[in-house]
Amino acid sequence: MMQSLKNAEILLVSLPVLLLLFLAGCWNSNEIEDLGLSIGLALDVGKEPPIEKDFREYGGEYFKGDCIKLTYQFANLQSTESASNGEGIQLKPYENISETGDSVHQMTREFSLRRNTPMFSPHLKVIVIGEDLASKHSLEQLLDQFFRDNEIRPSCLVLISKGQASQTLESKDTVDIPSFRLLGISANGYKTTRILPPITLAKIEGTMNSGNSFLLQNVISANGEVKFSGAAVIEGKTKKLLGFFNEDELDGLTWLTGKGKGGIVKSLDKETSQPIMYEVTTMKSKIIPHVDGNNISFDVNIESTGRISENWVVSKKLSKQAFLKFAERSTEKEVNRLVNLALNKMQNDYKVDVAGFGNQLRIKHPKLWKKRKKDWDKTFSKIPIKYNVNISITDFGFKENPSK
Repeated sequence: MMQSLKNAEILLVSLPVLLLLFLAGCWNSNEIEDLGLSIGLALDVGKEPPIEKDFREYGGEYFKGDCIKLTYQFANLQSTESASNGEGIQLKPYENISETGDSVHQMTREFSLRRNTPMFSPHLKVIVIGEDLASKHSLEQLLDQFFRDNEIRPSCLVLISKGQASQTLESKDTVDIPSFRLLGISANGYKTTRILPPITLAKIEGTMNSGNSFLLQNVISANGEVKFSGAAVIEGKTKKLLGFFNEDELDGLTWLTGKGKGGIVKSLDKETSQPIMYEVTTMKSKIIPHVDGNNISFDVNIESTGRISENWVVSKKLSKQAFLKFAERSTEKEVNRLVNLALNKMQNDYKVDVAGFGNQLRIKHPKLWKKRKKDWDKTFSKIPIKYNVNISITDFGFKENPSK
């Protein structure tokens, strides 16, 4: 009995001590105002900014090759403070700082010599790479440091810029943060077939390891505005930028892969040149490989259901059923045109497979794939591909007769 009481007393004394250990969980925390929150970065071909030239004149230089310009975007916490204090000074909610060199890690450390707050990168949202740099160096080299850095989350989005990547991190809007804007646009894929599914650091590392060619979303900038426009083609062997798909070609590729979650198709009436707008409800595609000895071919079956979202063809006096068939055939013709553009770009212009044909061959005919995978892009460019598009209109909106 006495022993039990002693054990109970020890437990009661020990319990508060144990609780104190849990209360010390934030001993190494930092105040957000004391951190340099990096939220985006851009990589371009190196061009020394004026501030670095001034530093160099006073001896502020280090051994490097000026082949890369790294631009970090930091959240400017002072912008909200000045607004709340009523000072009347409108500061941008972000700050961009650039450094040139030949090592991403070394350039990142150089910012420690120029800022009074330590860099904090777990909230990095986007990495944008300029076309000139992506054509010159492999993505494997350019992104190596980010793959190794356990502070940067693998969910960080990767984009290519047709032009200066640093320009995509600028905005003429005083309340807009460019990195968040890019992240927000990438989430609009359910509204259009012209935005690729987001490609993150985690996804791009696995794709590069596979040796397959692939696409990255392209972003362009002008006068402080940005737009997602087509896609960048990354060659599997070199991991370098090969060229670009324009918006129509990316549209066609989305139909080929069946990965679209939404979007519209505009077809034109031959007689009046007036548009009929078809809005996608569902989309699916099936790539079927055929093997006959050493000969390979593919069939692609594309199916979609949707609705008429807008119709300018009011001169045709058609019954509901007749207009249904007319609109379906018209939409199918336009989708066929888009798919043909994508296939022509892949097989004739760039000679790369970025639609997953090789993956279907690997699944259905693994032995043949082992023989062909080494030079698959070259083989793919000569393979006959047939495709069939089937559009079903299931909704006309609130109008009883869609042709009126």
